[in-house]
Amino acid sequence: MKGTAAKDSGKSCPVEWTLDVIGGKWKCVILWHVRNRTRRFSELRRLIPGVTQKMLTSQLRQLERDGLIERKIYPQVPPKVEYSISPYGLTLSPILELMCKWGLSHRQGTAAHNRAALQQETSQLTKPNSNSENPANT
Repeated sequence: MKGTAAKDSGKSCPVEWTLDVIGGKWKCVILWHVRNRTRRFSELRRLIPGVTQKMLTSQLRQLERDGLIERKIYPQVPPKVEYSISPYGLTLSPILELMCKWGLSHRQGTAAHNRAALQQETSQLTKPNSNSENPANT
């Protein structure tokens, strides 16, 4: 791994080592989008609407530095640059797949939880207040 040896000095947890490489808001999202096909910078910008150009550039450089993606520059005007996952980056595919499955499950579970909470709240609002109907409480 290029570029990460200095980062993991003093760290003893393999999860920390992994997060040093793939941590950050956009790195796993970028890897997800290049895992099956080559993408141009503008494609990635469209696929990840919340990322700024500066952040996308930074994250792509870090992923390339760590050997997870490959950048190919075509000598033409205007310059054409393509990004693809490297063989080393492909070793993260099982993790990315599990993250996708977990995210889908979490989103469905959160939606179901929110619906249940809303139903409970609505049913409490529509229940008559027992204290106001009891003449002994007035």
